[in-house]
Amino acid sequence: MTTLADTKAGRGSTGGAGSDVPPAPPEKLRRRRPHGAQWAAIGFAAPLLAYLAMFYAYPLWRNIDLSTHDYNIRAFVQGDADFVGWQNYAEIFSSSLFAQALANTAFFTIVSIAFQFSLGLALAVFFRNYFPLSAPLRALFLMPWLLPLIVSASTWSWMLNSENGIVNSFLGAFGIGQINWLTSPETALLSVTLANIWLGIPFNLVILYSGLQNIPDDVYEAASLDGAGAWRQFWSITFPLLRPVSAITLLLGLVYTLKVVDVIWVMTAGGPGSSTTTLAIWSYREAFGTGQPDFSPAAAVGNILILVALLFGVLHLQLQRRQEAR
Repeated sequence: MTTLADTKAGRGSTGGAGSDVPPAPPEKLRRRRPHGAQWAAIGFAAPLLAYLAMFYAYPLWRNIDLSTHDYNIRAFVQGDADFVGWQNYAEIFSSSLFAQALANTAFFTIVSIAFQFSLGLALAVFFRNYFPLSAPLRALFLMPWLLPLIVSASTWSWMLNSENGIVNSFLGAFGIGQINWLTSPETALLSVTLANIWLGIPFNLVILYSGLQNIPDDVYEAASLDGAGAWRQFWSITFPLLRPVSAITLLLGLVYTLKVVDVIWVMTAGGPGSSTTTLAIWSYREAFGTGQPDFSPAAAVGNILILVALLFGVLHLQLQRRQEAR
């Protein structure tokens, strides 16, 4: 005689038509097909992935390929360049120009970023408090950023002209003799750095001013009630709360400054001699600045710049993760 328990056990084990537990589906039926939301996500991501592959991944791979082959104009057109491995990099590191180009790049980048960030932060704090004509003045400070870089560099080149530049004319009114701003190795690098500082201040102003808008006014009011002055409020409130925005501003400024070519090329073309030759100028000169382009060394120098920028990018991510973990 079959009991009720035996009947339930039989149903659970056989998985027949009258069973409460449905039979296991085949393996092919277990695989999920993308539903509408997934197809929509794929559709939205496809243009971005295609853009990254076309304008980032392929140029990077092509640059690595150029740096590991011996490309000249004929080989570049015919595509039959000889593979040389790391020979181009060895020639770059052993070149007498490498040390000077590296030092010029470090000076140009560090000084530019330091003054761009400091002056941009000072102007952002200045414009945070509304006053009459603050909006028109803020718009005027954006003019260097809106002008084409070639126009700005040409203007600075005219201003710093040794013979009839406005800067020497102004200094001459105070009895200061002629200064060869762009034709002397002692002042050429400083001159192009000053021009680049002027061009980068508006970018820092815009980013840092946007970050200041996210700091509540109640914090400053509470600090004022506690007797904190303007300087104390800056170091205890503004600077700490603006740290995430400051970090990304410095990182972007570093990347932009490392690859500056147009400003230096228009003003000095890397001269006189090699006094204003940075790594970016060296790469551009090898590829396009002479009558006989040499693409492989230019690509090798460009890859060195990419590695430097990547190194600082990874460092920024590490510091950001440590701050978030606190």
